[in-house]
Amino acid sequence: MPELRSNGIDSSGDPSELLVADLTDEELVTAHLEGTPGAFNELFNRYRERLTHFITRKTGDSDRAQDLVQEAFIRVTRHLHRFDTSKKFSTWVYTIASNLSKNELRNRSRSPLVLFQKLTNNWEDDHRPLQFEDGTMKPDDLYRKRYLERIVEDTVKELPEHHRLVFRLRELEGKSYEEIAEITGVNLGTVKSRLHRARNSFAQRIEHLLN
Repeated sequence: MPELRSNGIDSSGDPSELLVADLTDEELVTAHLEGTPGAFNELFNRYRERLTHFITRKTGDSDRAQDLVQEAFIRVTRHLHRFDTSKKFSTWVYTIASNLSKNELRNRSRSPLVLFQKLTNNWEDDHRPLQFEDGTMKPDDLYRKRYLERIVEDTVKELPEHHRLVFRLRELEGKSYEEIAEITGVNLGTVKSRLHRARNSFAQRIEHLLN
């Protein structure tokens, strides 16, 4: 892949030649394939910022968007010889960027760590108990959810008994703090304290299984 620099002007010194900046996108494709210096860099510079904003809006991650723009142009260089210059280059490159964004979001949704974070990001709210599956899931998503459920169960078993009990009652069975206090025979303050320590211990124990 040609080096991507912010230098898109042909400096051959021949005033009879058009500067690459004056060429259309499709003319730049042809110029690059014919070996014109700076043609590809001009294409990259025209779309780098716009594609970064586009992918950031799609993925919500500006840092990752920069990586995906680079990946988009790697794909451009790989397939540029097959590009039909009677079509619009902008449509093609945005389609590549859109597909990369979709792949990024799909890969995130399949990550066990992301699934776990979705399950536990409302630990202080009343979203109880933890839900691992629903009837609208596709088979592969259902498999990943069941895998997550299994490692959650295995991790809970490793907790100290007094932490394990409050964690299971609250996070897996959906009991209220008051119900847990009644079941365990301790006051609300102790329930909350034990639950806080149980959550921290649980997170530390399960982390290596999700990486």
